[in-house]
Amino acid sequence: MKHAGRGIACMWYPIGFTVAANPSSAVVKVNEDGTATLLTGTVEVGQGSLTVLGQIVAQELGISAEDVHVISADTDVTPMDTGAIASRTTFVTGNAVRLAAAEAKSILLEVAAEMLGVEVRELEAANHQIRVKTFPEKRISLADVAMGAQIARGRPPLGSASFNPPTVAMDPETGQGKPFAAYVYATQITDVEVDDETGEVEVLHVYAAHDSGTAINPALVEGQVEGGIAMGIGMALSEEILFNPEGRQINPNLTNYLIPTSLDMPPIDIDIIESYDPVGPFGAKGVGEPTLVPTAPAILNAIYDAVGVRITDLPATAEKILMAIRKKERSNVKGLEPGEGDT
Repeated sequence: MKHAGRGIACMWYPIGFTVAANPSSAVVKVNEDGTATLLTGTVEVGQGSLTVLGQIVAQELGISAEDVHVISADTDVTPMDTGAIASRTTFVTGNAVRLAAAEAKSILLEVAAEMLGVEVRELEAANHQIRVKTFPEKRISLADVAMGAQIARGRPPLGSASFNPPTVAMDPETGQGKPFAAYVYATQITDVEVDDETGEVEVLHVYAAHDSGTAINPALVEGQVEGGIAMGIGMALSEEILFNPEGRQINPNLTNYLIPTSLDMPPIDIDIIESYDPVGPFGAKGVGEPTLVPTAPAILNAIYDAVGVRITDLPATAEKILMAIRKKERSNVKGLEPGEGDT
């Protein structure tokens, strides 16, 4: 017989460590045609970080993301980056990128102020133009300003910057301090069905609410949440490294190390909870690793809700669940206390 259950799990997760130096750096140059080139040492591993960093440059310069060419992870030409770790790329590298773009923009604004005969404080960059805030009709194209800056003024619009969250050492006596620059929060709810005759679990639906600060690219945030949930389902139900008595792994391939496929994925409802971090670029924090954290405990809580057994050893395979159900049934036999009658 199949039993329905619902489980919930909440979490908080740190972004951008501060116990040790955690810097990123970037270079942004504005080209004569009004496009921009970003040099960053960060690594793209499928999470969409280069798209987000390009968007940060575009937002700062007032151009389209398609007009930003990103060169990354080439140590011959790109500046230093601590790495795509600790869910830090948007928060730390994004800040370095924004500062570099702002430096390049400041040159453009100074040159445009001369060309338009106004004060720098009166100008803004938007829609591939530099224009007077209170009189948008008075404007000049970003390309013309970039060309003028280089050819006429001898000031190529180039910016470089680095960002390091303030390093705060932990108290050696108490262990207290501020080990991370920001924190994100999430809640996931899962609906499952558990077959009490086989122990098999089917995840029917996942509801996920995640705070990642201001979502620079909501579609990428949703994609990362979906990916984290996929990993969490595998962690909860199937993924396990097995060893023989000699310590040799006996399932070193994807034939018997089972990961979820697209056919195993349930419907997922995602709610991006918008907040604003005063330090993050445009209020953003991060969303990478936190997407995985609540999934497995939410599924295990749902299993408990469905059949009343608590699995504490991952993965919660059908065999483990069935054994726990049988143990519970034996303990419920009249005259036996929980645990009695076990062999």
